[in-house]
Amino acid sequence: MHGKAIAACILSAGLWLAPDATAQVVLTASSWASADHLLSRAQAAWCEDVARATEGRVSCSILPRPVVPAPRTFDAVRDGLVDLAYSVHGYTPDRFRLTRMAELPFLGDSAAAVSMAYERIFRRHLERFDEHRGLKVLGVFTHGPGMVLNARRPVAGFADLAGLRLRVGGGMASEVARALGIDAVPEPAQRARELLSSGAVDGMLSPAESVRSFGLERLLKHRTEVPGGLYNTSFAFVMNPHAWERIPKADRRIVERLSGEVVAAHFGRYWDLEDRRSLALQQAEGIRGLVAGDAFVAQLRRRTAGIERAWIEMAEVEGLADAAGVLAEFRREIDSLGKAAGQGGRAR
Repeated sequence: MHGKAIAACILSAGLWLAPDATAQVVLTASSWASADHLLSRAQAAWCEDVARATEGRVSCSILPRPVVPAPRTFDAVRDGLVDLAYSVHGYTPDRFRLTRMAELPFLGDSAAAVSMAYERIFRRHLERFDEHRGLKVLGVFTHGPGMVLNARRPVAGFADLAGLRLRVGGGMASEVARALGIDAVPEPAQRARELLSSGAVDGMLSPAESVRSFGLERLLKHRTEVPGGLYNTSFAFVMNPHAWERIPKADRRIVERLSGEVVAAHFGRYWDLEDRRSLALQQAEGIRGLVAGDAFVAQLRRRTAGIERAWIEMAEVEGLADAAGVLAEFRREIDSLGKAAGQGGRAR
């Protein structure tokens, strides 16, 4: 039978499909947090959304354990050890400098609002500096507002911080601790329970979520919330560029629609929900909470003002024109998104 006749038979039998329509791409995904942590659940839920939207043509295979320690995650994605992952910019601060904008004190009370604003500013002003070279950035986001948690005493004023030894996660939390004269112990959040149980630290600088996520509710007694947050932590959700190229163009467009601001809102809403759940647990367990008053906040602002000035100066040296204006634009975006934070989305 001639080739044309064979093709005609195949077409008439309905057996011929365009390559893009039949392509199956399985992305390997890694998480250094436990499977039940919000970050792992948010990543898995995003993968489910992609599989659903592409009718199964693009899916994820989530590895049972991380391929590398958390600080090496971006390199693992870049080098193709894994196709998809999230990680913290502050784990390699010399590599990621402009992204520290999203970690500054007093940005906002909602991870969703800050994350969505951050994503907008990142695409408008920061992406072109290529700090994520070798990576396809699906979205950037932050955790919820950082606060003071401790087992010794209420922290209602600046003087109450004196003598407290607090675990910090590095990055901006470490800088804030130094600015406030806190005796800081830089350690991963996964070690918080061990450090508190042994008395090696009195507490920690952390978002509310950490108390529930790491089972610390019976090791802490006091919480001080700072309006706007004492600091944030900046994350990126990234894909290996070669993995991205494996996805057919039509499905890339679908994944793009689930990326960017959608990713930022997705992870931010998960964090807001876990912060709320943790605050409810803290109340049930008798952790006494207070909100820093105006005088205390003014002291904190004075002490940490140099951190913001240092970022502006560094960003302008790096080539970001009118860095102060970009930061002001970021804050305006956060304010405009604040009322919408937490609406919609599928945190689960």
